[in-house]
Amino acid sequence: MRVALLSYRSKPHCGGQGVYVRHLSRELVAIGHQVEVFSGQPYPELDPGVRLTKLPSLDLYREPDPFRTPRPGEIRDLVDVLELATMYTAGFPEPLTFSLRAARVLKQRLPEFDVVHDNQTLGYGLLALGRAGVPMVATIHHPITFDRRADLAAASGWRRLSTRRWYGFLAMQARVARRMPRVLTVSESSARDIVTDFRVPAERVRVVPLGVDTEVFSPPTRSRVPGRIVAMASADTAMKGVSILLEAFAKLRTERDLELVLVTRPKPGGRTLRLVDSLSIRDGVRFLSGLSDDELAELVGSAQVACVPSLYEGFSLPTVEAMACGTPLVVSRAGALPEVVGEDGRCADLVTPGDVGELAAALSDLMDDPDRRRRMGIASRRRAVERFSWRAVAEATAATYASAIEDGAGRC
Repeated sequence: MRVALLSYRSKPHCGGQGVYVRHLSRELVAIGHQVEVFSGQPYPELDPGVRLTKLPSLDLYREPDPFRTPRPGEIRDLVDVLELATMYTAGFPEPLTFSLRAARVLKQRLPEFDVVHDNQTLGYGLLALGRAGVPMVATIHHPITFDRRADLAAASGWRRLSTRRWYGFLAMQARVARRMPRVLTVSESSARDIVTDFRVPAERVRVVPLGVDTEVFSPPTRSRVPGRIVAMASADTAMKGVSILLEAFAKLRTERDLELVLVTRPKPGGRTLRLVDSLSIRDGVRFLSGLSDDELAELVGSAQVACVPSLYEGFSLPTVEAMACGTPLVVSRAGALPEVVGEDGRCADLVTPGDVGELAAALSDLMDDPDRRRRMGIASRRRAVERFSWRAVAEATAATYASAIEDGAGRC
């Protein structure tokens, strides 16, 4: 099959979208399909055999100058004007504007593809492709309604108004999701949430868990660093629970020598750095970003414990990566996390989301029990190898493509 895989932004080494695009496209090619990825900035890192077509945006959120004002010469067309105007009015334009760019390009090239697979964009431009008759499949990792609720709960005053405006694209995503003839998602938890929050008919939703590269993410050959805790999460996103972990870590630091390594890039002057300073733990917390897969695997494998303190997760690739490294886990009983690690306690300790005391106690107990950490690491590695394979993801996704093609036009 000839596949057009769409992703409005595809960070190579962090964020589920970029990881998903890279590994899915590679494995689809490995089993005999042709894949061309269409992406906005940041562009994905792809493996040999996968084509990349860049659909550049104005890149208004790039580092180190997010919310930048582009030069007049950068404005190319009305879609660029729409993107800039939406940002200026506190909205997030990328899902809509990327979908319009993708539709403009793909409508001229539809005979070259058997199926179009959208990765979490869900912009109005996709409806035009569906009306043109191309079979359509959409992946929804989880409905961003959960992010919206968490951010609104953490905001106050005028920030609540700006937060509501930022998430204005959600109404569009829900409408487009309901028009998609095939929806893939990554967990039973996400499937239920998509049906509830986006009102997508349950019979259109299929669960295909994500995978992990178990050759890269593997148990370490060197001794783990005593007292090291690792977490991979967007530091300034309330839903990821980093503030809860920082408070738990501060409690533990009064009793023992620990190091917390956060794989993220916090905003200068943002809530995370302010909290680190207010808790007086700056000397015990390190932030790392831009790591390659090999570097990330080495870091995760160096930790005695990994932690996923999220208030919600549609799947959580960092959890599976830690499992593949045989790193014992403490995770929140939130979203798909119990589904990923299992609820029998063999692979992870599950704690109440947002409970600082319970999280601190679980981390402390696991740090004090080397035999249990060893058993947990062995069980985690086994579960990752047996259940989470990118080849299986590609095969299940290709079967969904075949079903969509057999049914004929996209009918969006």
